[in-house]
Amino acid sequence: MEQSAQQARRLDHLASAPASQSSPFSALGAPAFGGPPPAAPPEPRPILELEGEEYEDELDALSDWVDDFLMPSYGAEVTTAAPWCPRWQEHDDVVAWLHALWLAYQQHKDPEAGPSGLLVWHRDFLTHTIAAIRAPGGPLSACMTSPDRPAHRLLPGPPPSIRTEEANAAEAGSSGSTGSGS
Repeated sequence: MEQSAQQARRLDHLASAPASQSSPFSALGAPAFGGPPPAAPPEPRPILELEGEEYEDELDALSDWVDDFLMPSYGAEVTTAAPWCPRWQEHDDVVAWLHALWLAYQQHKDPEAGPSGLLVWHRDFLTHTIAAIRAPGGPLSACMTSPDRPAHRLLPGPPPSIRTEEANAAEAGSSGSTGSGS
């Protein structure tokens, strides 16, 4: 019985002892045992989910990257086969594509991505994104197809689905019938 009581006292003592602030693996970046895990960086959010100043700040940073790095490096020339728009920030779908490309770029240029990180970015992200947004029938097809003739036009999107139309009509009908009662 005495041994059990002694072991219980030792366990209580060990449980109440302050957590060690250093880890034998701290030189490798590992946290101390029993310590809180390192805070994870915030998850990136798609730019079209942002609002107000948060959206504007993200769009400004994206614009700097597109205008100062992406287009000078990978923009090639503007042709009917590869249109561009100097007002691309007004095309929500293009903003969404370029923002996703930029997030992938940041991830793949990080040293943790390894030496082939940027090659993976080129292969898996850059080529497909540029082909999609600059396609002859893509979102910029009504915009500039020649640097000598700057142009910008937003193409109309698809109409709402029948289900949405019916829901809006039903909502309008129910709010109109509750207006007066004699």
